[in-house]
Amino acid sequence: MFYFLVVIAVLLLGYAAFLLTFVRRGRKIPPAAYLGLAVLNGLILAAVLAWAVSR
Repeated sequence: MFYFLVVIAVLLLGYAAFLLTFVRRGRKIPPAAYLGLAVLNGLILAAVLAWAVSR
C-alpha cells in the first residue's frame, strides 16, 4: 500500500509540474486539468484513509 501511495504522489507532482509549464508559458490551464488534479488528490486521500483504517 505504501508503494501505491508513493506512485500516486509522484504522479501528482509530475502532473502539477506539467501544468506549471503551461502557466509559465502564459497559457491558461484547461478546465479538464483541474478534474485530473482532483482525481489524483482523491486517490491519495482514499488510499491514506484505507491504509489508516487497515492498521
